Amino acid sequence: MLEQGAIDRLAALSIAPQGHVIGGKRLAGETVFDVVSPIDGKVFTSIAEGSVADVNRAVAAARAAFPAWHRAGPAFRKQVLLKLAELIEKHALELAVLGVRDNGTEISMALKAEPLSAAGTFRYYAEAVDKVYDEIAPTSQDVLALVHREPLGVVGAIVPWNFPLMIGSWKVAPALAAGNTMVLKPAEIASLTLLRIAELALEAGMPEGVFNVVTGRGSVAGKALALHMDVDALAFTGSGPVGRKLLEYSAQSNLKRVFLELGGKSPNIVFDDVADLDKAVKVSANGIFRNSGQVCVAGSRLLVQEGIYDAFLEKLAAMTVKYRVGNPLSLESDIGAISSADQLAKDIAFLETAQREGGTIRIGGKRLLEETGGFYLSPAIVEGVTPDMTLSREEVFGPVLAVTRFKTMEEAIAIANSTVYGLASAVWTSSLATAHTMVRAINAGVVHVNTYGGADITVPLGGFKQSGFGRDKSLHALDKYTDLKTAWIDLK
Repeated sequence: MLEQGAIDRLAALSIAPQGHVIGGKRLAGETVFDVVSPIDGKVFTSIAEGSVADVNRAVAAARAAFPAWHRAGPAFRKQVLLKLAELIEKHALELAVLGVRDNGTEISMALKAEPLSAAGTFRYYAEAVDKVYDEIAPTSQDVLALVHREPLGVVGAIVPWNFPLMIGSWKVAPALAAGNTMVLKPAEIASLTLLRIAELALEAGMPEGVFNVVTGRGSVAGKALALHMDVDALAFTGSGPVGRKLLEYSAQSNLKRVFLELGGKSPNIVFDDVADLDKAVKVSANGIFRNSGQVCVAGSRLLVQEGIYDAFLEKLAAMTVKYRVGNPLSLESDIGAISSADQLAKDIAFLETAQREGGTIRIGGKRLLEETGGFYLSPAIVEGVTPDMTLSREEVFGPVLAVTRFKTMEEAIAIANSTVYGLASAVWTSSLATAHTMVRAINAGVVHVNTYGGADITVPLGGFKQSGFGRDKSLHALDKYTDLKTAWIDLK
């Protein structure tokens, strides 16, 4: 049970300037930059601005630690990762508050989605590591063919600012469980919780150099990691333009594998025969407005069939105005802050463009609480959005919902598939035939039926088209971080 007093006490703590975690030690950078809280727009600490030399040191530490970590075997790695999961849970509230101060996610969501989710992810892969077996191929009797899984070596990871612990753990946990070592570069505006996790990993018994965190700018530290000749794979979650650069850097260096989980413009499709209109309204609102819309799988395009369009939008607008936007560390707030001043400006620019192109803002879209210095925006519903409009094609990453009316299932399919993205989607219907048809027809890595969100660690997450081709979560994630080696043994 969250208590406001405990949250306030943790929020009042001063945070010392933060250095990298390399080879098991905190190392200050030659230069630093300020960490600005989106809650009030004030500087509350600083982090090291990673250089090429810092990345080189981290990769060297990871390479040196790799043989022992790999040879230690699954049982030892399982023990360490389980202990790390336990420590994350022990420090869950501390981590949640630290993360909220960094990126503005509302605390009730942050606690569940960040440290508690991360703990569950580390526990899942810890338990899996000694249960995934190699293979014996069905050859003739005079041959023994073995298929071994081998760790790749040093894995780099670059993760975004919206859910750094959750998304970071999706990459770190399976990579370490498979026997790799890691260098992770967090987002510039959300590095603090991942630095703390690196410290907890050492406390859990993880050998020095196995897990390293280098903070800094993507254009310097991220680029250096992607170009490094001794990094064997790179896992990335973020924007399409950066993903393209990472592929170029791989080609320019050692052809390292690059796993990309990129943006989305996910359709949330409500048919006339939806069984529970009120549930669909509530879940759809949460699907776009939670964490101020700063979610890669957000249902940012709402497609409503014309027979229920007016009733649905009336209920949706009535629910949206009830959201309490405010200090994300307050339990009275339903929606927290936009992550940065730059992101807030982008969100507002998208709304202005939507109006110029013919859209109508039914509700919201106003900057709030400007007197606090923080970055807050009222959740916006934009009607009259057509597939050719900017708001229908480009990812906003803010609390902005584009609404489109449709007549037939065929029209809904065409609109749903009309963007370059294919990350997530949803279908609301009481018809089993419609549900199955839509699941097959929508080009997306995830299709929810009569819900939005909620998929857990047991199933993969990733997209089609320009949403990338990385797959996080589930046992399938282990495939990214291992190589297959065949041993062909002649028994004659």
